[in-house]
Amino acid sequence: MTDLTAIKVEARKAAFARRKQAHETAAPGAAGYLSQVLAGHRGVPLSGYMAIRTEIDPMPAMEEAAAHGPVGVPVIQGKGLPLKFSRWEPGCTLKQGPFGAMIPEQDDFLEPEILIVPLVAFDRNGGRLGYGGGFYDRTLELLRSKRPTLAIGFAYAAQEADALPLEPTDQPLDMIVTESGVISFSDL
Repeated sequence: MTDLTAIKVEARKAAFARRKQAHETAAPGAAGYLSQVLAGHRGVPLSGYMAIRTEIDPMPAMEEAAAHGPVGVPVIQGKGLPLKFSRWEPGCTLKQGPFGAMIPEQDDFLEPEILIVPLVAFDRNGGRLGYGGGFYDRTLELLRSKRPTLAIGFAYAAQEADALPLEPTDQPLDMIVTESGVISFSDL
């Protein structure tokens, strides 16, 4: 195990503990600021995610956004590949996807211009620590090679870290939205 790998393992462990505590004490309305941010982008194709374990849940904001434009959720195609995004609508039939996240039963792929990105930890420089598979990094790199793509990290405020161990392949976030506010890193 490399030093960076070991540092990431420890950073994830600490971040998971902070996220679990935040999840257990979360008040209703955690997606309120996310809804406000998305309201400024009505009709733009976006991707949310189906929360698993102790992730903060973007569902209320996704439901509002779906009334104005296409919303997708990530579908893992395989190890080392970028994500694809299947159109999701409130009440659509779902099935279990890889890693336990629910995905639409019928694939209807779209290409989002805004991604609501789940994470384990974030820092004030737009750094994101994910689960370690690199799916969002590969996906953001691909999408950004085609057009401006807004990456919104959605997390509990308690998931903030002072600094994260990052690699050159890590794609930066444009903003973080938490239950208590918005932190912007770019002019997108």
